[in-house]
Amino acid sequence: MDAALAARFAGDLAPLWQAGGKLGLAVSGGPDSLALLLLAAAALPGRVEAATVDHQLRPESAAEAADVAVICAGLDVPHETLQVDVAPGNVQSEARSARYAALAGWAAARGIEALATAHHADDQAETLLLRLNRASGVAGLAGTRAKGLAPGTTLPLLRPLLAWRKDELAAIVAAAGLTPALDPSNSDDRFDRARLRKALAEADWLDVPSIAASAAHLADADAALDWAVRREWSECVSTEGLGITYRPQAPRAIALRVLARIVAQLDGEEPRGGAAARLFDALVEGRTSSIGQLVARPGLGGWTFTKAPVRRAAPRSGT
Repeated sequence: MDAALAARFAGDLAPLWQAGGKLGLAVSGGPDSLALLLLAAAALPGRVEAATVDHQLRPESAAEAADVAVICAGLDVPHETLQVDVAPGNVQSEARSARYAALAGWAAARGIEALATAHHADDQAETLLLRLNRASGVAGLAGTRAKGLAPGTTLPLLRPLLAWRKDELAAIVAAAGLTPALDPSNSDDRFDRARLRKALAEADWLDVPSIAASAAHLADADAALDWAVRREWSECVSTEGLGITYRPQAPRAIALRVLARIVAQLDGEEPRGGAAARLFDALVEGRTSSIGQLVARPGLGGWTFTKAPVRRAAPRSGT
Protein backbone atom coordinates (compact mmCIF):
# COMPACT_ATOMS: atom_id res chain seq x y z
CA MET A 1 0.00 0.00 0.00
CA ASP A 2 1.32 3.44 -0.96
CA ALA A 3 2.11 5.34 2.24
CA ALA A 4 0.67 8.56 0.81
CA LEU A 5 -2.69 6.86 0.16
CA ALA A 6 -2.78 5.44 3.69
CA ALA A 7 -1.96 8.88 5.10
CA ARG A 8 -4.70 10.49 2.99
CA PHE A 9 -7.21 7.94 4.28
CA ALA A 10 -6.12 8.53 7.87
CA GLY A 11 -6.58 12.26 7.33
CA ASP A 12 -10.11 11.77 5.97
CA LEU A 13 -11.00 9.45 8.86
CA ALA A 14 -9.61 11.61 11.67
CA PRO A 15 -12.42 14.21 11.78
CA LEU A 16 -14.98 11.41 11.88
CA TRP A 17 -13.46 9.09 14.47
CA GLN A 18 -10.77 9.81 17.01
CA ALA A 19 -11.36 6.91 19.38
CA GLY A 20 -8.55 4.54 20.16
CA GLY A 21 -10.53 1.33 19.90
CA LYS A 22 -11.52 -0.92 17.00
CA LEU A 23 -13.06 0.17 13.72
CA GLY A 24 -15.40 -2.22 11.92
CA LEU A 25 -15.49 -2.43 8.13
CA ALA A 26 -18.40 -3.58 5.99
CA VAL A 27 -16.67 -5.45 3.16
CA SER A 28 -18.79 -7.03 0.42
CA GLY A 29 -15.88 -8.03 -1.80
CA GLY A 30 -16.61 -5.40 -4.44
CA PRO A 31 -13.88 -2.98 -5.57
CA ASP A 32 -14.99 -0.11 -3.31
CA SER A 33 -15.13 -2.09 -0.08
CA LEU A 34 -11.89 -3.95 -0.85
CA ALA A 35 -10.17 -0.58 -1.28
CA LEU A 36 -11.61 0.48 2.09
CA LEU A 37 -10.20 -2.71 3.62
CA LEU A 38 -6.72 -2.14 2.15
CA LEU A 39 -6.61 1.52 3.18
CA ALA A 40 -7.87 0.92 6.73
CA ALA A 41 -5.56 -2.04 7.30
CA ALA A 42 -2.58 0.11 6.27
CA ALA A 43 -3.63 3.21 8.20
CA LEU A 44 -4.80 1.44 11.39
CA PRO A 45 -2.80 -1.79 11.74
CA GLY A 46 -4.23 -4.05 14.43
CA ARG A 47 -7.26 -1.83 14.98
CA VAL A 48 -9.70 -2.94 12.28
CA GLU A 49 -12.02 -5.89 11.85
CA ALA A 50 -14.17 -6.74 8.85
CA ALA A 51 -17.53 -8.38 8.26
CA THR A 52 -19.23 -9.56 5.08
CA VAL A 53 -23.00 -9.79 5.08
CA ASP A 54 -24.29 -12.70 3.01
CA HIS A 55 -27.89 -11.89 2.08
CA GLN A 56 -28.19 -15.32 0.41
CA LEU A 57 -29.91 -13.69 -2.57
CA ARG A 58 -27.37 -14.78 -5.20
CA PRO A 59 -25.71 -18.18 -5.69
CA GLU A 60 -22.26 -16.52 -5.67
CA SER A 61 -22.65 -14.72 -2.35
CA ALA A 62 -21.20 -17.43 -0.10
CA ALA A 63 -18.11 -17.81 -2.29
CA GLU A 64 -17.62 -14.03 -2.38
CA ALA A 65 -17.74 -13.89 1.42
CA ALA A 66 -15.19 -16.72 1.60
CA ASP A 67 -12.89 -14.80 -0.77
CA VAL A 68 -13.06 -11.75 1.50
CA ALA A 69 -12.16 -13.95 4.47
CA VAL A 70 -9.02 -15.13 2.65
CA ILE A 71 -7.99 -11.57 1.79
CA CYS A 72 -8.52 -10.47 5.39
CA ALA A 73 -6.41 -13.35 6.66
CA GLY A 74 -3.58 -12.20 4.40
CA LEU A 75 -3.87 -8.69 5.89
CA ASP A 76 -4.12 -10.00 9.47
CA VAL A 77 -7.59 -8.49 9.79
CA PRO A 78 -10.17 -10.53 11.77
CA HIS A 79 -13.17 -11.35 9.58
CA GLU A 80 -16.65 -12.77 10.06
CA THR A 81 -19.36 -13.71 7.58
CA LEU A 82 -22.85 -12.73 8.71
CA GLN A 83 -25.67 -14.66 7.06
CA VAL A 84 -29.05 -12.94 7.08
CA ASP A 85 -32.54 -13.80 5.92
CA VAL A 86 -34.22 -11.09 3.88
CA ALA A 87 -37.93 -10.64 4.51
CA PRO A 88 -40.25 -10.62 1.50
CA GLY A 89 -41.49 -7.34 0.08
CA ASN A 90 -39.19 -4.52 -0.99
CA VAL A 91 -36.03 -6.61 -1.33
CA GLN A 92 -33.57 -3.69 -1.35
CA SER A 93 -35.11 -2.08 1.71
CA GLU A 94 -35.43 -5.35 3.63
CA ALA A 95 -31.86 -6.36 2.74
CA ARG A 96 -30.58 -3.01 3.98
CA SER A 97 -32.41 -3.37 7.30
CA ALA A 98 -31.18 -6.93 7.78
CA ARG A 99 -27.62 -5.93 6.86
CA TYR A 100 -27.30 -3.11 9.36
CA ALA A 101 -28.99 -5.08 12.12
CA ALA A 102 -26.48 -7.92 11.60
CA LEU A 103 -23.52 -5.52 11.49
CA ALA A 104 -24.67 -3.78 14.67
CA GLY A 105 -24.94 -7.12 16.47
CA TRP A 106 -21.49 -8.14 15.25
CA ALA A 107 -19.97 -4.83 16.33
CA ALA A 108 -21.47 -5.09 19.81
CA ALA A 109 -20.19 -8.65 20.23
CA ARG A 110 -16.68 -7.70 19.08
CA GLY A 111 -16.38 -4.46 21.04
CA ILE A 112 -16.23 -2.38 17.86
CA GLU A 113 -16.81 1.34 18.37
CA ALA A 114 -17.83 2.43 14.86
CA LEU A 115 -18.59 0.98 11.43
CA ALA A 116 -17.09 2.28 8.17
CA THR A 117 -18.58 1.77 4.71
CA ALA A 118 -17.16 2.49 1.26
CA HIS A 119 -19.57 5.12 -0.11
CA HIS A 120 -17.59 7.44 -2.39
CA ALA A 121 -17.92 10.60 -4.51
CA ASP A 122 -19.40 8.80 -7.52
CA ASP A 123 -22.12 7.29 -5.30
CA GLN A 124 -22.98 10.79 -4.07
CA ALA A 125 -23.17 12.23 -7.58
CA GLU A 126 -25.25 9.34 -8.93
CA THR A 127 -27.76 9.57 -6.09
CA LEU A 128 -28.15 13.34 -6.46
CA LEU A 129 -28.75 13.12 -10.22
CA LEU A 130 -31.19 10.22 -9.84
CA ARG A 131 -33.23 12.14 -7.30
CA LEU A 132 -33.12 15.36 -9.30
CA ASN A 133 -34.69 13.36 -12.10
CA ARG A 134 -37.50 12.39 -9.71
CA ALA A 135 -38.23 15.95 -8.52
CA SER A 136 -37.07 15.21 -4.97
CA GLY A 137 -37.04 17.92 -2.33
CA VAL A 138 -34.12 18.94 -0.14
CA ALA A 139 -34.38 15.84 2.06
CA GLY A 140 -34.21 13.55 -0.96
CA LEU A 141 -31.39 15.50 -2.61
CA ALA A 142 -29.28 15.69 0.55
CA GLY A 143 -26.11 13.70 0.14
CA THR A 144 -25.03 10.89 2.38
CA ARG A 145 -23.43 12.36 5.48
CA ALA A 146 -19.86 11.44 6.37
CA LYS A 147 -20.94 10.54 9.91
CA GLY A 148 -24.21 9.30 11.31
CA LEU A 149 -25.80 6.20 12.80
CA ALA A 150 -26.31 2.88 11.07
CA PRO A 151 -30.02 2.80 10.15
CA GLY A 152 -32.17 1.36 12.92
CA THR A 153 -29.23 1.15 15.37
CA THR A 154 -27.11 3.26 17.71
CA LEU A 155 -23.87 2.20 16.01
CA PRO A 156 -21.82 5.17 14.67
CA LEU A 157 -21.56 4.89 10.87
CA LEU A 158 -18.60 6.50 9.11
CA ARG A 159 -18.07 7.12 5.39
CA PRO A 160 -14.42 8.20 5.07
CA LEU A 161 -14.25 7.75 1.28
CA LEU A 162 -16.75 10.42 0.22
CA ALA A 163 -13.95 12.52 -1.30
CA TRP A 164 -12.51 9.57 -3.26
CA ARG A 165 -13.39 8.65 -6.84
CA LYS A 166 -14.49 5.18 -7.87
CA ASP A 167 -11.58 4.85 -10.32
CA GLU A 168 -9.09 5.69 -7.56
CA LEU A 169 -10.47 2.90 -5.39
CA ALA A 170 -10.41 0.40 -8.27
CA ALA A 171 -6.77 1.29 -8.93
CA ILE A 172 -5.86 0.56 -5.29
CA VAL A 173 -7.43 -2.89 -5.56
CA ALA A 174 -5.72 -3.61 -8.89
CA ALA A 175 -2.33 -2.52 -7.49
CA ALA A 176 -2.77 -5.03 -4.69
CA GLY A 177 -3.31 -7.81 -7.24
CA LEU A 178 -6.85 -8.52 -6.06
CA THR A 179 -9.85 -9.45 -8.20
CA PRO A 180 -13.01 -7.92 -6.77
CA ALA A 181 -16.46 -9.45 -6.90
CA LEU A 182 -18.70 -7.79 -9.45
CA ASP A 183 -22.43 -7.39 -8.89
CA PRO A 184 -24.16 -7.95 -12.26
CA SER A 185 -26.91 -5.47 -11.34
CA ASN A 186 -24.33 -2.66 -11.53
CA SER A 187 -24.23 -3.00 -15.32
CA ASP A 188 -27.84 -4.04 -15.89
CA ASP A 189 -29.67 -1.39 -17.93
CA ARG A 190 -32.95 -2.36 -16.31
CA PHE A 191 -31.79 -0.32 -13.29
CA ASP A 192 -31.76 3.48 -13.37
CA ARG A 193 -28.47 3.73 -11.48
CA ALA A 194 -26.69 1.44 -13.94
CA ARG A 195 -27.84 3.55 -16.89
CA LEU A 196 -26.86 6.76 -15.13
CA ARG A 197 -23.43 5.35 -14.25
CA LYS A 198 -22.76 4.62 -17.92
CA ALA A 199 -23.95 8.08 -18.92
CA LEU A 200 -21.66 9.73 -16.36
CA ALA A 201 -18.70 7.75 -17.64
CA GLU A 202 -19.32 9.16 -21.12
CA ALA A 203 -20.01 12.76 -20.02
CA ASP A 204 -16.45 13.92 -19.33
CA TRP A 205 -17.67 17.53 -19.10
CA LEU A 206 -19.45 16.75 -15.83
CA ASP A 207 -17.38 17.34 -12.68
CA VAL A 208 -18.32 14.45 -10.41
CA PRO A 209 -16.51 15.78 -7.30
CA SER A 210 -18.36 19.09 -7.69
CA ILE A 211 -21.70 17.29 -7.98
CA ALA A 212 -20.82 15.28 -4.88
CA ALA A 213 -19.91 18.50 -3.07
CA SER A 214 -23.33 19.93 -3.99
CA ALA A 215 -24.92 16.87 -2.42
CA ALA A 216 -22.95 17.57 0.76
CA HIS A 217 -24.12 21.22 0.73
CA LEU A 218 -27.70 20.00 0.41
CA ALA A 219 -27.12 17.71 3.39
CA ASP A 220 -26.11 20.81 5.39
CA ALA A 221 -29.28 22.56 4.23
CA ASP A 222 -31.35 19.53 5.22
CA ALA A 223 -29.81 19.61 8.70
CA ALA A 224 -30.61 23.32 8.97
CA LEU A 225 -34.24 22.68 8.04
CA ASP A 226 -34.44 19.95 10.68
CA TRP A 227 -33.14 22.41 13.25
CA ALA A 228 -35.78 24.95 12.22
CA VAL A 229 -38.48 22.27 12.38
CA ARG A 230 -37.57 21.44 15.96
CA ARG A 231 -37.84 25.10 16.89
CA GLU A 232 -41.16 25.54 15.06
CA TRP A 233 -42.50 22.43 16.81
CA SER A 234 -41.52 23.64 20.27
CA GLU A 235 -43.02 27.10 19.72
CA CYS A 236 -46.08 26.44 17.55
CA VAL A 237 -47.33 22.88 18.17
CA SER A 238 -49.43 21.82 21.14
CA THR A 239 -51.14 18.60 22.11
CA GLU A 240 -54.77 18.95 23.13
CA GLY A 241 -56.55 15.80 24.23
CA LEU A 242 -56.19 13.23 21.47
CA GLY A 243 -55.35 15.83 18.82
CA ILE A 244 -52.64 18.29 17.87
CA THR A 245 -52.91 22.00 17.08
CA TYR A 246 -50.38 23.74 14.88
CA ARG A 247 -50.14 27.53 14.53
CA PRO A 248 -47.73 27.86 11.59
CA GLN A 249 -45.23 30.71 11.61
CA ALA A 250 -42.39 29.34 9.47
CA PRO A 251 -41.96 29.26 5.67
CA ARG A 252 -43.58 26.49 3.65
CA ALA A 253 -40.57 24.15 3.53
CA ILE A 254 -40.44 24.02 7.33
CA ALA A 255 -44.21 23.82 7.77
CA LEU A 256 -44.34 20.81 5.43
CA ARG A 257 -41.94 18.92 7.66
CA VAL A 258 -43.92 19.85 10.75
CA LEU A 259 -47.07 18.52 9.07
CA ALA A 260 -45.30 15.29 8.17
CA ARG A 261 -44.20 14.89 11.79
CA ILE A 262 -47.73 15.53 13.05
CA VAL A 263 -49.16 12.92 10.70
CA ALA A 264 -46.47 10.41 11.70
CA GLN A 265 -47.17 10.98 15.40
CA LEU A 266 -50.95 10.62 15.14
CA ASP A 267 -51.27 8.16 12.25
CA GLY A 268 -48.19 5.98 12.72
CA GLU A 269 -46.32 6.77 9.48
CA GLU A 270 -45.16 9.79 7.54
CA PRO A 271 -47.13 10.85 4.46
CA ARG A 272 -45.69 9.79 1.12
CA GLY A 273 -45.08 11.76 -2.03
CA GLY A 274 -46.74 15.15 -2.16
CA ALA A 275 -49.44 14.35 0.40
CA ALA A 276 -48.08 16.82 2.96
CA ALA A 277 -47.88 19.55 0.31
CA ARG A 278 -51.48 18.97 -0.76
CA LEU A 279 -52.59 19.06 2.87
CA PHE A 280 -50.70 22.31 3.46
CA ASP A 281 -52.26 23.96 0.40
CA ALA A 282 -55.76 22.92 1.46
CA LEU A 283 -55.30 24.30 4.96
CA VAL A 284 -53.86 27.59 3.67
CA GLU A 285 -56.96 27.91 1.47
CA GLY A 286 -59.16 27.34 4.52
CA ARG A 287 -60.40 23.89 3.52
CA THR A 288 -60.86 20.96 5.88
CA SER A 289 -58.87 18.02 4.53
CA SER A 290 -58.05 14.41 5.36
CA ILE A 291 -54.79 12.50 5.22
CA GLY A 292 -54.45 8.87 6.16
CA GLN A 293 -56.74 8.33 9.15
CA LEU A 294 -56.66 11.98 10.17
CA VAL A 295 -58.85 15.03 9.67
CA ALA A 296 -57.17 18.45 9.52
CA ARG A 297 -59.25 21.57 10.09
CA PRO A 298 -58.17 25.21 9.71
CA GLY A 299 -59.35 27.70 12.32
CA LEU A 300 -58.57 30.99 14.02
CA GLY A 301 -56.65 29.18 16.73
CA GLY A 302 -54.54 27.21 14.29
CA TRP A 303 -54.79 23.98 12.35
CA THR A 304 -56.18 21.04 14.33
CA PHE A 305 -55.45 17.40 13.60
CA THR A 306 -57.55 14.55 14.99
CA LYS A 307 -58.30 10.96 14.18
CA ALA A 308 -61.19 10.56 11.77
CA PRO A 309 -64.27 8.99 13.40
CA VAL A 310 -64.65 5.30 12.77
CA ARG A 311 -67.47 4.64 10.36
CA ARG A 312 -69.86 1.95 11.44
CA ALA A 313 -71.28 -0.37 8.86
CA ALA A 314 -74.98 0.22 8.23
CA PRO A 315 -77.13 -2.56 9.73
CA ARG A 316 -78.63 -4.96 7.25
CA SER A 317 -82.37 -4.73 6.84
CA GLY A 318 -84.36 -7.80 7.76
CA THR A 319 -85.82 -10.08 5.10
